[in-house]
Amino acid sequence: MKNSEILELSTEELVARISEEKTNLTRLKFAHAVSAIENPLRITKVRKDIARLNTENTKRKSAAASE
Repeated sequence: MKNSEILELSTEELVARISEEKTNLTRLKFAHAVSAIENPLRITKVRKDIARLNTENTKRKSAAASE
């Protein structure tokens, strides 16, 4: 997910997307533990996407608090 795509999301969509990605990460980790997944770099990609989403969420919260 690109930063430009993240900026286009509303705050509610952002929170929902964080939840989705965390669930996806849990599933990927479980699948990888049971048997090796085809592309283990997907786990890293999902973790970075979650970090990007959380960063944007924090920016929005701090902007709202400063207003």
